[in-house]
Amino acid sequence: MTFTVKEEDIGKRLDAYLAAVTGESRNAAVRAIDEGRVKVISDGKEKEPDKKYKLAGVGDTVIFKEEEVVPYEVTPEDIPLDIIYEDSDIIVINKPSGMVVHPAAGNMTGTLVNALLYHCRDSLSGIGGVMRPGIVHRIDKDTSGLLVCAKNDFAHRALSEELEHHGIVREYHALVNGGFKEMSGTVNLPIGRHPVDRKRMAVLPEGSASAKHAITHYEVIESFGQISYLKLVLETGRTHQIRVHMSHRGHPLLGDTVYGGGRTLFERQHKALLSGQALHAKRLTLTHPKTKERMTFESPLPDEFEKLLKILYE
Repeated sequence: MTFTVKEEDIGKRLDAYLAAVTGESRNAAVRAIDEGRVKVISDGKEKEPDKKYKLAGVGDTVIFKEEEVVPYEVTPEDIPLDIIYEDSDIIVINKPSGMVVHPAAGNMTGTLVNALLYHCRDSLSGIGGVMRPGIVHRIDKDTSGLLVCAKNDFAHRALSEELEHHGIVREYHALVNGGFKEMSGTVNLPIGRHPVDRKRMAVLPEGSASAKHAITHYEVIESFGQISYLKLVLETGRTHQIRVHMSHRGHPLLGDTVYGGGRTLFERQHKALLSGQALHAKRLTLTHPKTKERMTFESPLPDEFEKLLKILYE
């Protein structure tokens, strides 16, 4: 696709401009720039800009090469799915703890994508590429709960755009260590790759090259002394965001041995109920890509989570 820069476009960042003229999300525009699929021709010279490039000349040409949709290479597998909702555009899944969302090194089978490919056949968005067809957002392997997948490229673009602009509301429930002085609050701390352990994420100093803006809102549902039951709402969706933010504040999730959990007497006594972190994506609200209806989906807490709560309430 080719676009001509107009006077009102002067001074705009290239990623924002591309998002506006192509209808892609800003993240997709940034990815296209990073992958070299965007060129700017100014004064007869072709440039390979970065995402911070600002349009400077009326009549300049911006060339945008759309992402190639690659055929699926992941094997479909007949894995049962807990489907909360499905139509021709979206499918909402209640993912069990222990299931990886998409194939990666060491997890090429048994993933949600393998199951989706079997269930949906050819009806999945190809924007995510060969390893992530239909995947709009993710939840960790040992986190259970809701996520929405796209069954076509139109739905994928619409959901990605809504996610980028915080229109999709993701509510989680968690059991964490420690009590809270305030019954609600917000953690606004940047997150990036841990400087030493590259498999972990960490809160990083503001301005760090790899730090990304991250905001988590929390509310105490019930306090059990040294254990608290929380509702958490993501404003952003960084990798391990809830786990990192809570751990940084001194409240690691029960069972989360990666970020400081698993050390208390209660956790040791009930280890059989903590195969991973006690975190569940309970409620998901989104705008349907085609009908524009505002939709809310809910899923029950897993049995192990319910059993832990019952013990705590006794």
